[in-house]
Amino acid sequence: MRRARSAHLSTDNRTQRKRDFTTVTALTLSTAGAATLRADALVVGVAKGAGSKSGDLVLAPGAEAVDKAFDGKLATVLETLGASGAEGEVTKLPAPSGLKVPVVIAVGLGAVPDGDDAYDAEKLRRAAGCAARALAGAEKAGFALPLASVEDAGAVAEGALLGAYAFTAYQRGENSLAPKGAKDNGPKLPLAEVALLGTKPRDKAFKAAAERATALVEEINRARDLVNTPPNDLYPESFAAVAAAAGKEHGIKVQILDEKALVKGGFGGLLGVGQGSSHGPRLVRLAYTHPKAEKTLALVGKGITYDSGGISLKPAGHNETMKCDMSGAAAVFAAVVAAARLGLRVNVTGWLALAENMPSGTATRPGDVLRMYSGKTVEVLNTDAEGRLVLADALTRASEEKPDAIVDVATLTGAMVLALGNRTFGIMANDDAFRTSIHEIAEEVGEASWPMPLPADLRKGMESPTADIANMGERMGGGLVAGLFLKEFVGEGIAWAHLDIAGPAYHEGAPYGYTPKGGTGSAVRTLVALAERTAAGDLG
Repeated sequence: MRRARSAHLSTDNRTQRKRDFTTVTALTLSTAGAATLRADALVVGVAKGAGSKSGDLVLAPGAEAVDKAFDGKLATVLETLGASGAEGEVTKLPAPSGLKVPVVIAVGLGAVPDGDDAYDAEKLRRAAGCAARALAGAEKAGFALPLASVEDAGAVAEGALLGAYAFTAYQRGENSLAPKGAKDNGPKLPLAEVALLGTKPRDKAFKAAAERATALVEEINRARDLVNTPPNDLYPESFAAVAAAAGKEHGIKVQILDEKALVKGGFGGLLGVGQGSSHGPRLVRLAYTHPKAEKTLALVGKGITYDSGGISLKPAGHNETMKCDMSGAAAVFAAVVAAARLGLRVNVTGWLALAENMPSGTATRPGDVLRMYSGKTVEVLNTDAEGRLVLADALTRASEEKPDAIVDVATLTGAMVLALGNRTFGIMANDDAFRTSIHEIAEEVGEASWPMPLPADLRKGMESPTADIANMGERMGGGLVAGLFLKEFVGEGIAWAHLDIAGPAYHEGAPYGYTPKGGTGSAVRTLVALAERTAAGDLG
């Protein structure tokens, strides 16, 4: 059985530790060179040259010592093994006697950059993730990928740590308590330690980049854990308990409104969605404050811990992954904790709108009218359009505190998946400049996104003869209709953006790059970078 290991940054060798559900990979800034590092494997980068014929494979910077150990023939050996340098391609080969590692792993970076350009940070991030996934079960690996800047070092660190993720809490694996001698066919533990080569361990900038990557990825992986946890173990009350524990650990104030408090406060959206379940709804407020902060950012997350569709039951084949409908709340939770761990000079408030949407004799029916926290009434035409109802209450409550900006995150509509596919989230906003800023931030951190409009003509479809507004409108443009609904509950004069992460929040296919099967932690990097930019005063 493998020993538990520590996750904190260090220049010494340490071991992994477990937190919550997964084993965390350690990150070290190594003082060793590629030729002298003692580890299970050494990772180098290869790229495609200008042509497409044999001999065009190019070794990326960082591979010099390894190439020397191969007598200058590393590229030739790799080509013989079929390596092309394509993005995500992983080629393993035994190391020669001149190295202290038994295995060399060459990972593709795609086309060689033009001229003096450095390798794209996202390509480095993905390449490191591919290599880390290929090293599952290993104790330590050195990453000698090209690092032209401190930012590149941060990207490689992020990619390797993200790629090393594995959710094994419910599987029998190397960390199981199997009887001695029993056959164990369970999953391998993730790579235990990532040693980053080519850095300056005593340089403050490199240390800061590594510390940021460690804190950020640990919280992204915490979000992934929550998304992957089955709904019989993760429901509103247990999710709220996880948030409370994290708040205590990181100095974040946590307030939890239970059913009685929600009734007293008039949170009709949350109560209406949650009333069909034996697990009552919760509204969780997390507040990270900095004594020198000049601005406040409010984040609101949809937290439907399981979505059956309610009385408007989902069709067969659409229920199996609905534990992921709390991905928005998981992203908000992770972002607030990450902001606290990084000590960002901005106040960040997170609102987790938690409910379980179930059909029962007490469930909300199509045709019911709910009185929301704002005082507006909503005619429920479809109980499977529940996310906008819980978000509406949380948006109104967040607006009362008059933050400088609000961003909500939700796996809100299948329409957004139809529009943008499985890897891109949509961005809507009541301010074009704010929407553009978030789109630019998302692209910078490697999260695919696209700005979407809020056409005023679609609002008419939500008119109701019974209530102030209906929770459904025109079928065409359904993702935009949902955004227009949410806009109705944002306070006057507050910049607001809505991220519909229905596509990228949960990945059902084979892992790629640093993206695992299951929960991805979508939007966490964007939210944290937004908080960093707000702290720096770069958002106006």
